[in-house]
Amino acid sequence: MTLRSGAEPAPVPAQAVVLLASLSVFWGINFPMIKLAVTDVDPWIFRTICLAVGGVGLLAIHRLAGGRFVSPRGQIGALVVCSLLNITGWQLSVAVGLSLMEAGRGVIIAYTMPIWATVLAVWLLGERFTRRRGIALVLAVLGLALLVLPDLDGLIAAPAGPALILLAALSWGAGTVATKAVDWRLPVAQLTGLMMLIGGVPVVVGTVFLGDPGTLATAGTGSLIGLFYAATVPMIYCHYAWFKTVRLLPANLAAIGTVAIPAVGVVTSALILGEAIGPAEIGALAAVAVALVLVLIEPMSAKSNP
Repeated sequence: MTLRSGAEPAPVPAQAVVLLASLSVFWGINFPMIKLAVTDVDPWIFRTICLAVGGVGLLAIHRLAGGRFVSPRGQIGALVVCSLLNITGWQLSVAVGLSLMEAGRGVIIAYTMPIWATVLAVWLLGERFTRRRGIALVLAVLGLALLVLPDLDGLIAAPAGPALILLAALSWGAGTVATKAVDWRLPVAQLTGLMMLIGGVPVVVGTVFLGDPGTLATAGTGSLIGLFYAATVPMIYCHYAWFKTVRLLPANLAAIGTVAIPAVGVVTSALILGEAIGPAEIGALAAVAVALVLVLIEPMSAKSNP
């Protein structure tokens, strides 16, 4: 894949702002929904259903909207790499990880992703790391620390869940940079749908040997609702919106712009699952909100304050 050099910051498109705001809400809600789903449904079965619905759904919507399918010839290698990072690594690690820990804590660890994406984008893509982005990143880390440190003993005592969620964050961060590094010829919906289907192949293989389809028959109503939500809104709309945002914005700006998602995840986990929320969560919400504002207003003053 060809790496592209960095460019001067440009104004944030209004479409990107809307996409990031909707992603914050829908992806934030997704974490308690995944926790509900994998409480009863086997994680391998859960992810196989999600990826099948998401991949086929996106390709069908692309076709019904009059879009034409473009041959990925010449970009197949990049497509496989990005699929494994963005889809396989992220989706499977999150599903299994959340079956082992609270959703509110899981979403916090998962969204350290902007840290890894930002560092890799500066290193590999030559994107600028401005003072405003640096401040926003520090605030994002502060928000995460406020939520993680009070439960540090619990994380150390049961490391499997947190370790898998951290692996998911690393995988998605690398995938974001890899996706940005390629000058894709494919329409966004086709690209995203193909990534889901290709990234789903290792998941299907794992499901054949490790999955327990019987859990679908015994799953409670809450788990089935969680499965339905996770397989539709996040898998179809959110993935389309994410890769569209990555095309509209520099990789590190798009990644840091997701810092509001853990705030939504913590609040909705408290509301839906009854997980605890207190001063640490409130402080983290304030930190990530300020970080998001700094990220979105940065290009407006880029010429005067690079």
